[in-house]
Amino acid sequence: MSKQPILELKNVHSGYGSIKALKGISLKVMPGEIVAIIGANGAGKSTTLMTICGIVPIEKGEIYYDGKLINKVSAEKLPTMGLCQVPEGRRIFPRLSVMENLRLGAFHRDDTDQIMKDIQHSYEMFPILGERKAQQGGTLSGGEQQMLAIARALMTKPKVLLLDEPSLGLAPIIVQQIFDIIAKINKEDGTTILLVEQNANLALQAASRGYVVETGEITLEDEAKSLLANPKIREAYLGE
Repeated sequence: MSKQPILELKNVHSGYGSIKALKGISLKVMPGEIVAIIGANGAGKSTTLMTICGIVPIEKGEIYYDGKLINKVSAEKLPTMGLCQVPEGRRIFPRLSVMENLRLGAFHRDDTDQIMKDIQHSYEMFPILGERKAQQGGTLSGGEQQMLAIARALMTKPKVLLLDEPSLGLAPIIVQQIFDIIAKINKEDGTTILLVEQNANLALQAASRGYVVETGEITLEDEAKSLLANPKIREAYLGE
């Protein structure tokens, strides 16, 4: 594993107007890792991802991706560089078909033959999407929409995938399927994953390392298995 982080935040501050959401976040993600960010609602987990993506403007600090400072890189350019987010709430195009949604994931690519192969690969990874490829995205179940959102992001050929609350609003059996897919993407494709997740237990089981965010600051970082065994974490986030 490379010693150079593929993604690194250094003392990052950001917010919404007068509301300071992040108050000096520093973290790093190494190539090939799954890293989890856990914390309570409103702690700043999703804001961290949106700041990385340039959706929430950074006020102070530095964000490095693949060795490059990306503070001033526009949000729409980042997917072309291999940094792609699956936002909270899926955000698929409800009136477009499954296939049209996947094609939009490859909007910046011109390798037509490979795009079709990648769409076929999506159907192999998510068989239900293959069955529903002509169906409008908005008619899919919540779990199917989450699969479509992940598959669409993979069409950008990401080096780093940012996943924001992939289990939100899904039945437990579907959540397990989604996390099995996340592990497969990481293992088979070598995609690095930064995962924000309310279900701390699942997130830490999937990840190699984790960060705990409270009120816009990182209060703890450790190997995921150590966080899972930490009595304070178990009490605060695992309901014990």
